[in-house]
Amino acid sequence: MSIPVVEGFVPFSWPAAGKPCQTYYKLYGDLKSGPTPLIFIHGGYGYTHKYGLPHTDLAAGPRAIPVLFYDQIGCGQSTHLPEKVGDWEFWLIQHFIDELENLISCLGIQTYDVLGHSWGAVLGAELAIRRPRGLRRLVLASGLASMDLWSLAARNLLKTIPDDLQKVINDCEKAGKINAPEYEAAMTVFAKQFVCRPETWPPEVSSAFEENEKDMTMTKTLGGGMSDFHVTGSMKDWSVIPDIHKINVPVLMTNGRYDGAQDYVVGKKEKAI
Repeated sequence: MSIPVVEGFVPFSWPAAGKPCQTYYKLYGDLKSGPTPLIFIHGGYGYTHKYGLPHTDLAAGPRAIPVLFYDQIGCGQSTHLPEKVGDWEFWLIQHFIDELENLISCLGIQTYDVLGHSWGAVLGAELAIRRPRGLRRLVLASGLASMDLWSLAARNLLKTIPDDLQKVINDCEKAGKINAPEYEAAMTVFAKQFVCRPETWPPEVSSAFEENEKDMTMTKTLGGGMSDFHVTGSMKDWSVIPDIHKINVPVLMTNGRYDGAQDYVVGKKEKAI
């Protein structure tokens, strides 16, 4: 039996955008089938839902659950706002939470689980500390407790690749030459160690990177346009640690051995070793 698939757009009121906005979504399964749906929040900043599509397997079989994907405004098939690049006051976390809650409301979802990956885990945690009605369970995959810890882990992992490549990355970042071919080559080596390890990346992952390169507005604004080694954008001081006690739903945290989200980043250990 094939999985029913519905896709579409819901309007989102964001007056500061200066134009109508809409959120693209894609639903696998039937929201009226009974099981609690899972909402996938993609990472980035500025990637799309596509790399999370292997989770559609959850919508098949005798224990199938509906799985809802969406592209955050600013990327993918949702409204793009390149004119807002660098505007820290516009790209606020609260707006992303409002967008998700608007999507949930428009689709008539009453109870739901959330799986947030990387930047999506940031949004998942931020959603949970607000204790929204309907949130039942939360999965934080390769998430982070604070941006300081995330950057610390990235710098620690950088020290594990060959010295000559470390030098290329550090020298290019200091000189602002992050578009140089040698920088991109060195970063590819790093990414194949600590982002996605297969020699040939799955098409879903490659697609996410390609989509991000088409519009770097969110990456440049929230991250600062540099690598995770030195976050200079609006997220540079972010931390959920002071508010984490507000989360009142079951939480599963996952990360990998070769993962930018090391144990101390997701909060499984108190400090780096």
